[in-house]
Amino acid sequence: MIAGIDLGTTNSLIGVYDSGFPTLLADHEGNRLTPSVVFYGEKGEVLIGREAARMQSIRPDRTISSVKRLIGRRHGEEGMEGNQGSIGANGIKGSAVTITLGDRTLTPEEVSSEILKKLKAIAEARLGTLIHRAVITVPAYFNDAQRAATRKAGELAGFTVERILSEPTAAALAYGLDRLSENSKVAVYDLGGGTFDLSVLQLDNGVFQVLSTHGDTR
Repeated sequence: MIAGIDLGTTNSLIGVYDSGFPTLLADHEGNRLTPSVVFYGEKGEVLIGREAARMQSIRPDRTISSVKRLIGRRHGEEGMEGNQGSIGANGIKGSAVTITLGDRTLTPEEVSSEILKKLKAIAEARLGTLIHRAVITVPAYFNDAQRAATRKAGELAGFTVERILSEPTAAALAYGLDRLSENSKVAVYDLGGGTFDLSVLQLDNGVFQVLSTHGDTR
């Protein structure tokens, strides 16, 4: 079984395709959305999701949210200006971003892997079986470095990442748009919790090509 994962800026979720239907999996409290927030305590404890979100106002120095904005990025890149509060102040232009939380220095991949571990645990508890394989979606505008970093995060979480799939392509497939006539163009709006994107796709020989993408990442 291969899990499908939306590693989101604000919330993340995991689902599987079972008996002909896609099913989103809920945690023990019945929540299908897991806040993309991670808290690192002084004694080595790590909280993910709602527990971490509750700590954000109490211990902001040890809590990170919206880590998706940092994954695969480097200091000095366009769009990094608004992130200085959450990343190390000693960043050298062109060096990989690191995150300083209390006495810990972490990479965005390591933080993202904690969210993915949480999703993996939710799926395994709900299905009663181990899940080793996953497809993870990313924005269409993610470059090769961001896609590779997302794959690495999945591997750190214990997944074999079968594919990194663009979010608008996943949406188009979910709505059966791959059955449209060839050369059809489709606009996909992604109104997310932390970003708002528009992508124009073209169906060519059964494959969606992303022609253009634009949006507000903040």
